[in-house]
Amino acid sequence: MRLSQYAVPVMAAAGVAIVLGLGPRVAAGDDWACSNRTLRGNYGFEINGYIFPPTGGPLLLRGVAMTTFDGEGNLTQVDHATFNGIPRWQGWRPAAGTYEINADCTGTAQIVPNDGTPALNLHLVVFDHGRQVRTVVDGNATGSLGVRVR
Repeated sequence: MRLSQYAVPVMAAAGVAIVLGLGPRVAAGDDWACSNRTLRGNYGFEINGYIFPPTGGPLLLRGVAMTTFDGEGNLTQVDHATFNGIPRWQGWRPAAGTYEINADCTGTAQIVPNDGTPALNLHLVVFDHGRQVRTVVDGNATGSLGVRVR
């Protein structure tokens, strides 16, 4: 069997990608793959970044959230945030939403606050076998780190 002139470089690149962890998540008996069930239970989030309103300068965002994932693609949340140190709302703001986790542990979520403010669309990465989540909010310069609460 004769390999094409492109087969050897492609196979070599694939081997390097797997060794570097860019390929499938299979190593030494670890066949970990993610799904919606990977996120179940309560996760505490630290939220940081900047909001760029249509007028005025950027606003420094700091916040915390407690998000409950049901393992089936639904979530509920309460959060509290400050803009430049001033509370954006009083107390805890409730929200609900959905999420979808891919086999490669990337995913998306949409969170809809109950106070009528616009929905938040997030991209996320689940890691540490589902114990941690990193997010970035589409459309602004904010993100968060969530850790499963025991």
